[in-house]
Amino acid sequence: MTYQNTLQFAQNLDQEDTLKEFKNLFHLPVHEGKQQIYLCGNSLGLQPKSVRQILDNELDKWQNLGVEGWFEGEDNWINYLQHLKEPLGRIVGAKPSEVTVMNNLTVNLHLMMVSFYQPTPKRYKILTEGGAFPSDQYALETHLKFRGINPDEALIEVFPREGEFTLRTEDILQKIKENKDSLALVMMGGINYYSGQVFDMKTITQKAQSVGAKVGFDLAHCVGNISLNLHDWNVDFAVWCSYKYLNSGMGGVSGIFVHKKHHQADLQRLAGWWGYDEATRFKMQKGFVPMRGADGWQLSTPTILAMACHRAALEITDKAGIENLRKKSIKLTEYLRFILEEFNQKNENILNIITPKNPEESGCQLSILVEKNGKELFDKLIRNRIIGDWREPNVIRLSPVPLYNTFEDIFRVGEALG
Repeated sequence: MTYQNTLQFAQNLDQEDTLKEFKNLFHLPVHEGKQQIYLCGNSLGLQPKSVRQILDNELDKWQNLGVEGWFEGEDNWINYLQHLKEPLGRIVGAKPSEVTVMNNLTVNLHLMMVSFYQPTPKRYKILTEGGAFPSDQYALETHLKFRGINPDEALIEVFPREGEFTLRTEDILQKIKENKDSLALVMMGGINYYSGQVFDMKTITQKAQSVGAKVGFDLAHCVGNISLNLHDWNVDFAVWCSYKYLNSGMGGVSGIFVHKKHHQADLQRLAGWWGYDEATRFKMQKGFVPMRGADGWQLSTPTILAMACHRAALEITDKAGIENLRKKSIKLTEYLRFILEEFNQKNENILNIITPKNPEESGCQLSILVEKNGKELFDKLIRNRIIGDWREPNVIRLSPVPLYNTFEDIFRVGEALG
């Protein structure tokens, strides 16, 4: 498509957009009486309008039924998880039995590592991306220490080449090859939070498993953003949060994926009563017997109010369809890149978009490196009602989300910059 930096062109694209009505399902931020242009869904998604009613429904049950809310009616709390598994499976490319909803992301990462990181004297190393999200770095570091292993020896980080901002797939694969006899786990983000680079998860999984390592991904910036096929890619496990592109609320409940091939395996795990065999859970018997599938990794009584927010948000994403969202996302992001590059040509190339241009290697987010006066430029966007995300030392992240952002929003970014 040949893009144009005009309001009319942007509005024409919005008129043709088959997903344009979904914006009306969200509350858009308002500051000092003015509606904001929200390009920060990579950090916190917007509130679906349906959340308030679905929360009221559960609060009414609690008010009127008390503990009987767990058992009363078809929409009881005992079976609440079943509202989430099928839409979530479609969004991440998994069978319903391979996904469940529980806890928060880093808690779930530790739980998955208990099962899938089984070091031996010879095979004990973990490979990850250099500059991974800090919580992942801390989880890997402390998990290794907990097992009595020195992170300086066991944690392999793959960094971009000198002068580059993103990782080359061949460098990741080469590092796997170099450590083929000692590698126990590859655990990395599906998208790097800083650069917005999408990694080739399928190829990385195939290579790592071919040398005997397990593979897991942190999909915090992937779920609801890009197309995923976790089952077909044969990924061993994955974890994610729900408050970014899934719009499920601040610190919203997390999700996990455990491939079907592991459901029969007698894996080490940390257990809790909600992961116990559902048919006999309330007999309160000694000796843990896990539920089949990913549900067997659950620990505690589910947080129904958080899951209700998640349910409302998932219904919207599922209705839109992840493939439809992805198609619009590519167009929105390409238009944003076009607007930024046109600005750049007129302003001595002060911006450096470090997110890959290839749609296969990027999602909604564009990360913009500003070598000079970056914070001032970011503040200028804020003053012009454009909400993005600042990352030290000098990167602005802008993420046009197809559920609630428009092509006119993107045009307004260029207008504010100009």
